[in-house]
Amino acid sequence: MPRRNKKAGAGKGRTNDSNSEDESFDNVSVYSHVSEVASSEATDELANERYEEKFEKALEQATEKSAQTRVQALQAICELLMHRYMPDFVEDRKMTLMDFVEKSIRRGKGQEQVWGARLAPLLVLQLGGDEGFSKTMNQFLLTTVQDKSVGFDARAKCCTALGLLSFLACEDVGELVQLMQYFEAIFAGSYLRGDDKTPVSVTAEAGTLHAEALSAWGLLLTLIPSGDFVSLMTTGQNMFPSIKKFLGLLQSTHLDVRMAAGETIALILESGRAHDEDFLEEDIAELCEAVKQLATDSHKYRAKRDRKAQRATFRDVLRYLEEDISPEISIRFGNESLTLDAWSIHHQYSAMCTVMGPGMTSQLQENEFIRDIFQLGPRPTNTGINGNAKIKPSKLERHLVNAAAFKARSITRGKNRDKRSAVVT
Repeated sequence: MPRRNKKAGAGKGRTNDSNSEDESFDNVSVYSHVSEVASSEATDELANERYEEKFEKALEQATEKSAQTRVQALQAICELLMHRYMPDFVEDRKMTLMDFVEKSIRRGKGQEQVWGARLAPLLVLQLGGDEGFSKTMNQFLLTTVQDKSVGFDARAKCCTALGLLSFLACEDVGELVQLMQYFEAIFAGSYLRGDDKTPVSVTAEAGTLHAEALSAWGLLLTLIPSGDFVSLMTTGQNMFPSIKKFLGLLQSTHLDVRMAAGETIALILESGRAHDEDFLEEDIAELCEAVKQLATDSHKYRAKRDRKAQRATFRDVLRYLEEDISPEISIRFGNESLTLDAWSIHHQYSAMCTVMGPGMTSQLQENEFIRDIFQLGPRPTNTGINGNAKIKPSKLERHLVNAAAFKARSITRGKNRDKRSAVVT
């Protein structure tokens, strides 16, 4: 009996104070709403500190004697810069980071050179296209690209980095043309021989290098004014390879080379047609025939996945050759979208994705330099009904709000249970 009276009394007390409890629950809701922005900012600050701690740890490991440890450190830094836009933090350490890139490429071997080359354009994208920074790195990247004693994989990544750094920071047409000639000297290894036969000595690794050099050549082409490009292609000074050379690359035994050649042919025609509607019109029939064969290729000795990728690419190229229609792709990120409606912008976007990987979406939202490249304007600020910024609740914030709501529900349910106990008694 005493226990029952005590429980009933407790229930009675809660019943009399029900208004106070409801008010408490409302206060929790109001507090959560009012503190939403402050809580989100605090959470972002914690996230930034966590990223910076990881970054600092990787910087320390990048100076270790163990090559494996240095490779892991470079890889960790690249991953952080892919997914996080942190320009101020990088700016304070740019000389240290550039030193890591230079040492890994000049003195490192294999994977250390690969990750050093991958880090170079990430730094420039974080720093907003620092021209002096880019030119310094271009010097040792070019030296490595031309060094045949370096592995194919490292040279391929250096080609990608060199092309992108020049795209981001170089505005001199003469320098661009010279660099394009360096790239041609590399992918010329896949040109047809004098008897119109494909070279048999090109291994899969060498093919990858040739494809990367060809893609870098195409990326720099998007910066050349159309009038200048047509003049350089048609003056007979051999400043650029003839369209016949690219036509021969379509016969390469390596898928990467064939696809890079197809896209480059589309870039050449797009640039030329912008200045002269009849650009290379005399070669269109031969180009269409070669591209059509690749667009309908059903050879069983090619992997099914390779055939599918090849047909998809060359169908787009064929449509452009015949109907002058470029493929159109819409990239959605957050509440925005980016439309790729020309071969040039598609190639530029692909080059960025090669470097940024899965972090490209977040970089499009946050990285002001990348937004400027694709003419997306300043970062948008979504506002609510009252003009306050809408911020998506973080995981920690959702947890705190849910915990408060759970506590309020527990109190209410406890009150109802006490009422039932009193009635039963």
